[in-house]
Amino acid sequence: MKICEIFYSIQGESTYSGLPCIFVRTSGCNLRCLYCDTKYAYENGFEISVDDIIKKIKTYRCRLVEITGGEPLIQIDEVNKLIASLLADDYEVLLETNGSIDIKSVDQNVVKILDLKCPDSGMSENICWENIKYLTDKDQVKFVLSSRKDYEWAKDIINKHFINRKNEILLSTAYGLLKPADVVQWMLDDRLKVRFQLQIHKYIWHPNVRGV
Repeated sequence: MKICEIFYSIQGESTYSGLPCIFVRTSGCNLRCLYCDTKYAYENGFEISVDDIIKKIKTYRCRLVEITGGEPLIQIDEVNKLIASLLADDYEVLLETNGSIDIKSVDQNVVKILDLKCPDSGMSENICWENIKYLTDKDQVKFVLSSRKDYEWAKDIINKHFINRKNEILLSTAYGLLKPADVVQWMLDDRLKVRFQLQIHKYIWHPNVRGV
């Protein structure tokens, strides 16, 4: 399995924000979002077995693990094997995916964080809309906004697909491209029942620091 990095930090996003978490960042991504902050994961990485990943994870003595990327589901067979091993050992597992690859085979005990790419990412045409029907109630949906246009697009998608669902809906800003206060005001004006989030690791550390 090709991995970019494995590290221990706090969770910077989602409803798990602020909690200690082990991150397994896979190598390779099938998208090229204009605001991407992990371009180093496109190609860089090293080969490591699932068993050795588990051994590394155990050294941190933390029970929350996020598999992220890049795009983890490019290596779906290996990722599912890693997930199975973690769940068998009673870890809580988060999977962040860019929404372009079928999530049907992912174990339903995993908390999937589905990133629906807004138009200003340049990648919204790659969304696999079928994934919405595979979400469980505990899965989360994320929209990263770069503009008011992105916000209006996200609002339309939320109203179309998620009004009667129990999924946690997350809105965040592409760092440095949109003022968080603006998005919060739009949400309040529209009475939009979503959760605003900041990438808090970028405020704790320098936004370009890796391994946090």
